[in-house]
Amino acid sequence: MDPEIRPEGTPPNGTGPDSTEGAGTAGAPAASGTPGPEPIYTEGGGGASSEPGGEDEYDHAPATEELAEEDTMAATLLADLQRLQAEYVNYKKRVDRDREVIRVNAVSSVVEALLPVLDDIYFARQAGDLDSGPFAAIADKLEDVLGRYGIARVGEVGEEFDPNVHEALMHVEAEVPEGATNTTIVQIFQPGYKNGERLVRAARVSVADPA
Repeated sequence: MDPEIRPEGTPPNGTGPDSTEGAGTAGAPAASGTPGPEPIYTEGGGGASSEPGGEDEYDHAPATEELAEEDTMAATLLADLQRLQAEYVNYKKRVDRDREVIRVNAVSSVVEALLPVLDDIYFARQAGDLDSGPFAAIADKLEDVLGRYGIARVGEVGEEFDPNVHEALMHVEAEVPEGATNTTIVQIFQPGYKNGERLVRAARVSVADPA
């Protein structure tokens, strides 16, 4: 038998493109170890992702809502903190003010109880009985202690009359210091005392007008 004559370039029987020998069923998966076609990923839609198994890079609504809630909570907490701080500052100011009022009231009460003693010391000095001696030293110490607590005597001869701290018991005709232009104190009947800005007792005085 003559050998089969094939056109040049024609493969032997069973090896051509139409041959089914050694080939799998059309459309069947490739043999084990041979990579299949790459999956195709599309943007958007439920479950869409930037890469296999990765986070959804196109749907960020839940994360945005969480950030907005956190910002709102932070702003609320900051406002509460600022309110509490303001309340604390106001409370501290009120406590300090009340403490000062209590201190002034306590000192004033002590001074009121000592007024008769202070009057005796004042008139003894005016009479020259406390120029020296142990009682003069005691009087000086007492006045120094009261001065450290803000106690000051009010009313001196020659001062301009001030109705806020002086009580005029007599209005007389008398000489006043040279240069005086307003009603002036010419005699002290009873000295007054102040505790800081608080008047404990007004000075009782006699006054005169300049000529």
